[in-house]
Amino acid sequence: MPDPSVPPTPPVPLSALLAREDLSLRQIAGPTDPDIVIHWAHTSEMADPYPYLLGGELLLTAGVHIPEAAGSGTYFDDYVSRIVAAGGTALGFGLAPVHDTVPRALVAACESYDLPLLEVPPQTTFSGVARAVWQLMAQARLAELRRVTEAQQSLAAAASRPDPVPSVLRQLAQRVGGWAGLYGPEGTLVTSAGRDPGAEAEGALAELAGVVRPRRADAAADAAAGSTDSAAAARSGAAPSALAAGSRAAGAAPAAKEAAPRGRGQATPTPTSATDTVADTHLAAYALGPGHGFVLGVAAPQRDPADHTIASVAAVLLSLLTGEQQSGTGAARTSALVRLLLGAAPGDVAPLLGTANWRVVHARPDTPTAPDPVAASALGATLGSPLVDLAKDVVRILVPADRDPAPQPGWTLGVSDPATPEEWPAADTRAARALARARATRTPLARHGTHPALAELVPHDEAEAHARALLQPIAHTPALVDTLRTWLSLHGSWDRTAVALAVHRNTVRQRIARCAALLDTDLDDPDVRMELWFALRQ
Repeated sequence: MPDPSVPPTPPVPLSALLAREDLSLRQIAGPTDPDIVIHWAHTSEMADPYPYLLGGELLLTAGVHIPEAAGSGTYFDDYVSRIVAAGGTALGFGLAPVHDTVPRALVAACESYDLPLLEVPPQTTFSGVARAVWQLMAQARLAELRRVTEAQQSLAAAASRPDPVPSVLRQLAQRVGGWAGLYGPEGTLVTSAGRDPGAEAEGALAELAGVVRPRRADAAADAAAGSTDSAAAARSGAAPSALAAGSRAAGAAPAAKEAAPRGRGQATPTPTSATDTVADTHLAAYALGPGHGFVLGVAAPQRDPADHTIASVAAVLLSLLTGEQQSGTGAARTSALVRLLLGAAPGDVAPLLGTANWRVVHARPDTPTAPDPVAASALGATLGSPLVDLAKDVVRILVPADRDPAPQPGWTLGVSDPATPEEWPAADTRAARALARARATRTPLARHGTHPALAELVPHDEAEAHARALLQPIAHTPALVDTLRTWLSLHGSWDRTAVALAVHRNTVRQRIARCAALLDTDLDDPDVRMELWFALRQ
């Protein structure tokens, strides 16, 4: 996982900062490696800055902390060694008003410890240096986003070509500057594109693909694997005989696999991705779809967040091209859709989907932007379902009841209880309420409760009649009903209710006051709240 001490922005090459003419910085000691990068700029006049550094900084100082007799002792050696020990990348020394020149002993210490030393002229402020660092970071981030966007567009265009699988692999290999290959359910290399990574890297990547491939498959999947491989081979232009010829034997064990953590005391889950490095070549493997056995392998000379994002987009597209859409399951879903459009009841077509009970999941991205189709499809694949509906600001997913959705990075989820097809509309409403509660409480996932409720002790018809009578004064104002329900579910919190409903807290107060007036009751009374909650759940 990413280092929490590193900002989510691309680092800045030290050479780029030195090239800024407006700063007039000059390197006077230390290595000049073009690969040296800085993550941020920090100013400190502490004699020992070690406790205040996270690593990757350009440390700026005017030398206020330097004692008069520092040049004759070990002060500068101790000072520089502590910066290096803390992971500092470079040291900037400001001239004037304390020192007219950079102390010679400091130059010697930086040379000794291989720490780049920059001379900051009097006219350049430390805040100006810090601003330049952030400007360069913003430019790098913009370039990274532009690169990812262009790659997404080219990969999507490749997926629409007559030979989609090879086209996507060619685009992926070109975008990461390396090699990309598709492994079949039996571990054979179906097709590939890009520069040959070498026998050692190929063997390690084949072994890495085995790490993310499902350990076991049922008999039906085993029987279908051969036909799926053949279909993928036909799309890629490879003859069936080429599958065996393309097989790669696993080589030596990879030096450092990185995969998702596994549970303890339960069935071992298969990770969806894994990485390794062999002979300066960065390897990555991505499982395509839930349990189909296809794996995307990537070998590239570098590994950065943009490369990972581009490979993930390719993995989603390849999942769609090699997954259930090409199998009998996809045909059954199409048949179910046609029957629904022609007037069939949901309960009659549900058996075509493979299970009777389903959960409804509502999801919203944690970013202010609306969800996009690729991200929605990726979320559905992660949750184990291709039944995804992308709305304006929410993604709705039908998930088999035997799958228990887990929190997903970058998303906030609301999950309903298991429901039959006839109950799907009600489950959809419960999932929406769970999502609102999750957003209000700032939790990544909220579930609709499934424990026995008070309503089960009262006949349903009597409970509904009581609820209608109790809520009749506000029943014709949906905004009041929704606000009261949300406010009660969040224990009367004004702020959380405002977040859940996306309104101002004063609006919540006004609506609750209006509800109290129309219902002619005291909403601070716990018995009243309980009775209203009982009625609102009918």
